[in-house]
Amino acid sequence: MSNENAGKPAPPGDGWRREQQSPSLPEVHRSIAVPKSLGFWRKLLAFSGPGYLVAVGYMDPGNWATDLAGGSAFGYTLLSVILLSNLMAILLQSLCARLGIVMGRDLAQACRDHYSKPVAMFLWVMCEIAICACDLAEVIGSAIALNLLFKIPLVWGVCITALDVLVVMYLANKGFRYIEALVISLILIIGGCFLFEIIVSRPELRAVLGGFVPTLEVIKNPAMLYVAIGILGATVMPHNLYLHSSIVQTRKYEQNPEGKREAIKFATIDSTVALMFALFINAAILIVSAATFHTRGQTDVAEIQDAYKLLSPTLGVGLASVVFAVALLASGQNSTLTGTLAGQIVMEGFLNIRLRPWLRRLITRLIAIIPAVIVTMMYGESGTAKLLVFSQVVLSMQLSFAVIPLILFTSSRAKMGEFVIPLWMKALAWLTAGIIVSLNVKYLSDFSGLTALLTRIIS
Repeated sequence: MSNENAGKPAPPGDGWRREQQSPSLPEVHRSIAVPKSLGFWRKLLAFSGPGYLVAVGYMDPGNWATDLAGGSAFGYTLLSVILLSNLMAILLQSLCARLGIVMGRDLAQACRDHYSKPVAMFLWVMCEIAICACDLAEVIGSAIALNLLFKIPLVWGVCITALDVLVVMYLANKGFRYIEALVISLILIIGGCFLFEIIVSRPELRAVLGGFVPTLEVIKNPAMLYVAIGILGATVMPHNLYLHSSIVQTRKYEQNPEGKREAIKFATIDSTVALMFALFINAAILIVSAATFHTRGQTDVAEIQDAYKLLSPTLGVGLASVVFAVALLASGQNSTLTGTLAGQIVMEGFLNIRLRPWLRRLITRLIAIIPAVIVTMMYGESGTAKLLVFSQVVLSMQLSFAVIPLILFTSSRAKMGEFVIPLWMKALAWLTAGIIVSLNVKYLSDFSGLTALLTRIIS
């Protein structure tokens, strides 16, 4: 559809206020061919990639801060929250893939085309706040890793992470598959590092398995609830919902019901498998923290820097700290790469701004980088853990503004036609949204929890 039609009233009966905009990420839209003649495994390989870009957001440095804090303070108890969050993520990301494949719109475009302009602008502002909070965690995590490995000051480390714009531009020009290959390679590095950390920390298997069993203590204990909401915010991330609904459209599949149905199937498998890698890494961080620190009575290790300094002496393994920092650097850089793409998708989708690709990416990057530089200069090294955990709580608070529209769109037969989600999936999706909203309301209504939140903001 041509750009001059974008934003005009949509034809009656299709469920949208406005006609469809130009394609999401137009420079890579439908750029990866998926021949119809391929067998199952080769076709799955052709569709694989977007799920791993999404999974990156589920193992970013914000997760590290919340998982380290949860593991050292409460042992293995919050593993159940990580598992629940991951199951929610698998469901929500499958809805994103369905929306992008069926409607040819990403979530930001769908919001703009469905809601009135004031509502769409409000949702855009909420999403930008979430992206800033997310990017705060990512760039601070990368800066901490650079500081630990190479003694680079935090502020300079934050500035260095902005260079990922150049990396994304270079790889996007070569083809979207190169971005996916880099991201998957970094995920494998992170996974290998934490497999090593688990082996040397020697957690008790029975205690680990017991941690995956849910307990009401998470809700009753305000301190535990604060970290649990942080884990939820760090796992199910708002910008990932916008990202996934866009990048599934990089595949050139048949634009008929059979082709779309097949694309939904393979995209769902892709994101589910990728998110299981994220579950392993998130759980591994908490397990290592619990096995190394909590079991030895060190219940206040929340700073990434403290964990780095204590890992090798505590475990008696010289490489433990270095491997930890390498994984952190890979995680932070991976997250900033996908965060740059998500920022571009959100700005283009909500505002329908058409700029040159390098300028779009630079603007969306600066929106996130500038607050991170200011906050890092104000708080320095001593406050980074509090900022990381708090950023994930902010993400969790913003999550409803992305989840609810996503469920509404994919539940609408007028919009989705025969691809509308079935009743059982709709029930699970609304249950997920209800849990997210309820946890946030419970936290905000808890006076002691609110006091702790305010203390973390001003301390």
